[in-house]
Amino acid sequence: METKPDTIKISTTYKEEILASHADLFVTIKGSSVISGNEAMKKAKEVSQLVDELTRFGIPAEKIHLQGVRVETSSGALLKSSSANYRLRIRCDELDQIAELLDIITSQKNATLERIDWKYPEEEARERGLESALTKAKSKADKIAASLGVKLLGIYEFIENSYDEEAPAMFQPQAMMMKTRMAAADAEPSLGMDVQHSKLIHVNVEIWYRVTSF
Repeated sequence: METKPDTIKISTTYKEEILASHADLFVTIKGSSVISGNEAMKKAKEVSQLVDELTRFGIPAEKIHLQGVRVETSSGALLKSSSANYRLRIRCDELDQIAELLDIITSQKNATLERIDWKYPEEEARERGLESALTKAKSKADKIAASLGVKLLGIYEFIENSYDEEAPAMFQPQAMMMKTRMAAADAEPSLGMDVQHSKLIHVNVEIWYRVTSF
């Protein structure tokens, strides 16, 4: 049976808060007619109204995607009088536009903002975290080895794990629904919500260094 060599265990952690770099806004629009496919973007009146407002604001048409159409009918049969719920995803690459986008969406009486998905530059943060954690681990191992009167021989075992800690949701659908109801009565409605988001990236490393005999 192989005997485990003399080792010292070093653990280090890196934390970094990163801000969202862009976001996807998911919107449901209640339409008075049923039109499927990309034609809905132009021919479904309620959808085209929002799309026109967004493109006039500066959102490229290719950043607005129709994700699905749900038909609503009381008779069980598809009729000319049937209505539909259209689900749109809107990509916002410039987060300083979020406030205006929310006002545009909520100004449409048939539109409801369901949620915002925040996107982050996570890969770069994790790479920085791993490099920093490894540097700190090596420095810590050198100091401990020197204080113990031993020398580092190499690495016996290495474990790295990372996770992210999302900030509490800053968008509440109830708040948006209330704002939608108030929009008609309030000429300059207050947004009443945060329009930026962040998360905390954690990178942890555990390294067992082989050392000369104690």
